[in-house]
Amino acid sequence: MKRRTAGYAAIGAALLLGGAFLGGCSQGANAPQPYSNPPAAAASGPTLPSPPSWPAFPANSSCAGPLNSFQTVVWSDVKTGNVNRSVYDSIAGDLSRAADACAGGRDSEALSILRATKSKHGYRA
Repeated sequence: MKRRTAGYAAIGAALLLGGAFLGGCSQGANAPQPYSNPPAAAASGPTLPSPPSWPAFPANSSCAGPLNSFQTVVWSDVKTGNVNRSVYDSIAGDLSRAADACAGGRDSEALSILRATKSKHGYRA
């Protein structure tokens, strides 16, 4: 019985020493700092691109709703920083072509461009 107790004591001592050793590792210059709000200068970030100026869509077009909806999603992603400027510029170019097709009454072409753009940039088409 004494032998078993001595074994448990040795394991307990090893765990205690190991815990103390590892506890000391997080102390020092490289220890993680608590989160704080970023400085005001960093919060302003780069300027946002201006929203697109699309031509007026026909009242009965089937492409106006999907185009406007996707533009809202993309604009939200730009504002939150989930899409960077170069990606937005690429998407905006494609959506401009789709908007021109939609305004010209070519709904299926506009919707096709929209589907391709969503697929190309990882949005659910």
